[in-house]
Amino acid sequence: MEYRQLGRSGLKVSALTLGTMTFGGKARFSYVGNTDQSGATRMVDIALDAGVNLLDTSDIYSSGTAEEILGEAIRGKRGNVLLATKARFPMGPGPNDAGLSRHHLMRACDASLKRLGVDHIDLYQVHEWDGLTPVEETMAALDALIASGKVRYVGVSNFTGWQLMKALGAADRAGSARFISQQIHYTLESREAEYELVPISLDQGLGILVWSPLAGGLLSGKYRRGQAGPEDGRDFAGWPEPPIRDEVRLYDIIEVIVEISEEHNVSAAEIALAWLLHRPAVASVVIGANTEEQLRTNLKAVDLRLTDGDMERLNAVSKLPLLYPYWHQAMTASDRLGALDLVLLAQYLPKANAF
Repeated sequence: MEYRQLGRSGLKVSALTLGTMTFGGKARFSYVGNTDQSGATRMVDIALDAGVNLLDTSDIYSSGTAEEILGEAIRGKRGNVLLATKARFPMGPGPNDAGLSRHHLMRACDASLKRLGVDHIDLYQVHEWDGLTPVEETMAALDALIASGKVRYVGVSNFTGWQLMKALGAADRAGSARFISQQIHYTLESREAEYELVPISLDQGLGILVWSPLAGGLLSGKYRRGQAGPEDGRDFAGWPEPPIRDEVRLYDIIEVIVEISEEHNVSAAEIALAWLLHRPAVASVVIGANTEEQLRTNLKAVDLRLTDGDMERLNAVSKLPLLYPYWHQAMTASDRLGALDLVLLAQYLPKANAF
């Protein structure tokens, strides 16, 4: 296993993280998976044996059941793992049972600690933006949780670029704890994070954790153009993430992934995961699985080294159209682009102007 520093913190995390959204299978999360306690414990043991040291969950996964299952699965193993969980989504019917207010975050953290059966959370992440709570209140609450010893580090998930920078600015003005990571959706099919979130991570020292790196299984090789997908797939079951806006482009990407996987004699999933591990600022890729076979296959991705030619083919087929002002900068500012600008724009410039 490879270990990478998480942002500007001193924390080292495994390049692959075990995700637990499949644990429990309650209500709508049954679309994703329904791994029971014995299955989850086995998954955790396989991941730990492979060198994974970060386990990621959320209070909303199966309404807290995933945290309970994970807590039981790590009983007696706490010293070998880093625990990450999240808060923001509704955990009850009351008006204050959701959001990023001090009130909700304090209560949510205590509830997660109880379900997990631990005395601290290594990485506590705000799971989504809350436009009703002042960001200063949120950052102060997270700082208080660190001061209390209940939380070691804090991270963020699913913020836009301006929301993320506003939160970091609030922390800097107050001299309080900053986010060390952001957990984002980022795949060969969905590269929108390269517009703002990846450059911000490099500039501000945030480690990227990637959720749903196989686009809900779409990049696993099970879905092919003109063929019916598996009946146990998320899209068949009605899970809406991620949205697919260009099916032709999706299958073009899948075809290149499969071609390269055959050349390397590995699975398509390993290629899609390895591409992420070759991208800037990515600290760890969160993998989940419904079966032991899927988990063992995905774990192999950390050892796969893609060639420059592989990366060029994958980047070319998955390249997004430039939004404004990026297309204008590519056309008129290529003489004074910095390293962070080139994270996105290098692939759109003539080779002579790219660096």
